[in-house]
Amino acid sequence: MTHSYSDEPYICITADSHAGANHAIYREYLDPKYRDRFDEFRAGRKSGMLPLQSKKHKNWETEVRLADLDDDGTCGEIIFPNTVPPFYPAAFHLSPPPKPELYELQKAGAEAHNRWLKGFCDEAPERRAGIALMHLNDIDDAIKTVEWVAKEGLRGGVLLPSPPDDMWNVVPPLISREYDRLWAAIQDHDLTINQHSGGGAPDYGNHPGSMALWFNEMMFFSQRNFKSLIWGGVFERFPKLRFIVTEAGCDWVLPVLNGMDGIWRSMKHGNAGELHFDDADVLPEAPSFYAKRNCYYGASFPGRNEIDGRYELGVDHVLWGSDYPHLEGTYPDSRIAMRAAFYDLPEDEVRAMLGGNAAKLYNFDMEALKPLAAKLAVMPKDVARPLTADEIPEDVRAPLLRKTRKELRGEEHEVVGLH
Repeated sequence: MTHSYSDEPYICITADSHAGANHAIYREYLDPKYRDRFDEFRAGRKSGMLPLQSKKHKNWETEVRLADLDDDGTCGEIIFPNTVPPFYPAAFHLSPPPKPELYELQKAGAEAHNRWLKGFCDEAPERRAGIALMHLNDIDDAIKTVEWVAKEGLRGGVLLPSPPDDMWNVVPPLISREYDRLWAAIQDHDLTINQHSGGGAPDYGNHPGSMALWFNEMMFFSQRNFKSLIWGGVFERFPKLRFIVTEAGCDWVLPVLNGMDGIWRSMKHGNAGELHFDDADVLPEAPSFYAKRNCYYGASFPGRNEIDGRYELGVDHVLWGSDYPHLEGTYPDSRIAMRAAFYDLPEDEVRAMLGGNAAKLYNFDMEALKPLAAKLAVMPKDVARPLTADEIPEDVRAPLLRKTRKELRGEEHEVVGLH
């Protein structure tokens, strides 16, 4: 199909980027009463993720980061955590909920990150929407975090932990009504609930294959919060909540919803075999109804197969992401990656998925970003051109583009991305 394209550049906003400070910086944002404990904790520990191009790259350096995003054609970013906050074993979204004896310290570490993130976003407020860290161990504390986020204007909202089932005695599953006060606070403050892949898995121990099993099952646990919030009736009781699953792809959504709708019909009509469900267990609407109304998808480094499902998901519910600065992301080749996903599609749909949807969900000022978009010049006619294999650099890092190059060459590809 042939489409016509305007001369108005796309305003690209990545729904998936990562930033965090190092331990020395975090220390300055930590409540002073915990600093001595933190000095003991940080001895011999590293706080950063793998570097991009050199050991000198620091994702918390504003000028370096903005230059990278400019080169990549990206006007704005939604910022997930990246480094290891004080008192954590790993990045927040990869760490289990704190055990009771660690809660006070890790809560202080999360608050240090949130304070740092607020200042970091204030350095480029029109371009950054930061996502605050929030624990579920204490609902009153979680509500205080929500109130702080709203007061400080962190437009990214809050990051929802994924309680693993082997810790439900510490942090209840998300289907629990104990969280209703929290959902009400988030809805009242008009914040977005974010989930990022990587959390929710049980403790696999330290065995041969432990890491491989975690990697293999990551997407299953990334889908659990999605299912829990729907089956738990959260979106029925709080119809204005907005929930987004990021860096988990979106090609799984339709098969999962088809299965959930089938279960719902069996429950509704008493066709569940020996299982019996009370009327209170049966949602008033099918799961797909709530997904279409309340759920969004941060499609990090999407392939065309994911974008092809946009009508069923809702074009206005799919958000493009680059996963900057992670190695599996598309930086510094996002302009090419956009073509792999969006070539020859209607301009209004691409404009929505590349930035318009993110702007609405996270309250970006698109008018303020227009001058920058004109400078970066990601043009609709350029994104619309199909890729050729020769245009993809031989040393490209992104699994998506390595896979795309092999497909264009008609070769078997062995590269498997994170989704």
